[in-house]
Amino acid sequence: MIKFALLASGSKGNCCLIRNCETSIVIDCGSTKKYLSGCFERLKYDYQSTNALFVTHTHTDHISQLKMFNGIDTYSMSELETDHFYQVRPYDRIELDTLNITVIPTSHDADDSCGYVVESDSEKLVYITDTGYISEAMKPYLKNADYYIFESNHDIEMLMATRRPMYVKQRIIGDFGHLCNEDCANTLVDLVGNNTKEIVLAHISEEGNSKERAKEVLIETLAQHNINYNDIRIVSAPQFEIIVGGRHH
Repeated sequence: MIKFALLASGSKGNCCLIRNCETSIVIDCGSTKKYLSGCFERLKYDYQSTNALFVTHTHTDHISQLKMFNGIDTYSMSELETDHFYQVRPYDRIELDTLNITVIPTSHDADDSCGYVVESDSEKLVYITDTGYISEAMKPYLKNADYYIFESNHDIEMLMATRRPMYVKQRIIGDFGHLCNEDCANTLVDLVGNNTKEIVLAHISEEGNSKERAKEVLIETLAQHNINYNDIRIVSAPQFEIIVGGRHH
């Protein structure tokens, strides 16, 4: 039974704890040491017991606290300066006790960015953020998961109304940027299935989006495609707040 806790999600920090039986992994370790330590303490979790750290890419908001996990096996497509580092490639599958993790290449303005599919013997969790689009090649790996932690970064109109420079806006909406609400929703329409129990909308822009708007677009899109979302828990994740999910959360 997979359980997860999303500790931080957005441009100021990202971190997610995933557990199954006695196996635990952490995806990304961005934010401050004080914040992450405080979250782990609230969860009564000893982060030094982590079986492995998985890194999506090398932007600071994803790796700023690598030192906290020094000595713990660390997997990434990009090289990292840390002990016990293992470089992975697209679609590699890593077996860790009761969890199997598949590397999913993403499209972002960072070298070798990726997401992960985490599977136990009976459940599947998909973790995809920081990507400009979802390719057709990725979709078979992502379909009919029990749990989705999925990027819904921006509302295009809200983003364009911000005071950010135009080149930043173009970067965000481009193929190497972030998924907008509509692209997230339309992709999830293709992916959700009978097993799907929870969707956490992640990496939501604090300026160019809102939690309410991201959720509203997803629900509207699911309804338009006659997908029954009433039995799916849908949550929009703030930048800094622990979102707990998974079996018997």
